[in-house]
Amino acid sequence: MEIINRRQRMSSVLRRVRREEEKTIGLVPTMGALHEGHLSLVREARQRCDVVVVSIFVNPTQFGANEDFTRYPRDLTRDTAMLADYNIDYIFAPPVEEIYPKNFSTYVTVEGLSEQLEGAVRPGHFRGVATVLAILFNIVRPDRVFFGQKDAQQTLVVKRLVRDLAFDTEVVVLPTAREETGLALSSRNAYLSEPERRTATALYHALRTAKAAYANGERSARRIAETVASEIANEPEIRLEYVSVTDAETLEKLDKLDDRTVLVALAAYIGKTRLIDNIVLSPVKHGARAMVEA
Repeated sequence: MEIINRRQRMSSVLRRVRREEEKTIGLVPTMGALHEGHLSLVREARQRCDVVVVSIFVNPTQFGANEDFTRYPRDLTRDTAMLADYNIDYIFAPPVEEIYPKNFSTYVTVEGLSEQLEGAVRPGHFRGVATVLAILFNIVRPDRVFFGQKDAQQTLVVKRLVRDLAFDTEVVVLPTAREETGLALSSRNAYLSEPERRTATALYHALRTAKAAYANGERSARRIAETVASEIANEPEIRLEYVSVTDAETLEKLDKLDDRTVLVALAAYIGKTRLIDNIVLSPVKHGARAMVEA
């Protein structure tokens, strides 16, 4: 496992891999503070690709002015130790100036998808995400890139980015990794106290209540959203920012769910920590009522 922090070095190493060794390259983009969710992506990449690159870069352009960029957890030594058992080939851990050199002025915006949900409450967030991923894709040129379903809107933005700008890479999305309690794994969970962590499990429990309502035939988007909000209201320490029920591919707001695949997504604060989670509801043919992926 080699740690590389210069973009030119990363590009040249992988250029040789492609040209001389004809190997497939997998990329797992992360901001560090690795957890089991990231490691599940690494394992999948290791199975499906000859060469695996994990990028570790806390991207400043996707943080708003009052967000947690300065306190976001950073520990490259810990992250490297965690990856040591997974037989990855390269860690790409560049400083900010390698990704955004002096006088950097080119940004990528995926219009439409970027302005909804997270984009509505975090203006500019997905511009930062799309920009840094476009840079990483150009440096690494991966055959496959791996993401988790927890960041559902991000996966849609990435897929559109890859399609529209003709990046020659396959976007692989894996199910949300969760603790036994149901809490979605997130680097920001490190901010939670133990009582807050227990409180945060209510988010997934609320989504599962929506799942049960859907499985029992509920097809009103408003009532599905109200079910989630009502469950979370039972926890006074949680401040719900939004709950949405949308088309899972377009993020179009829905009234009736009908036969579409639906994304139920939420964002909430537990103390000062902002968390997101979601569940996907899919109709099943041949008389079965519903299949749900979390």
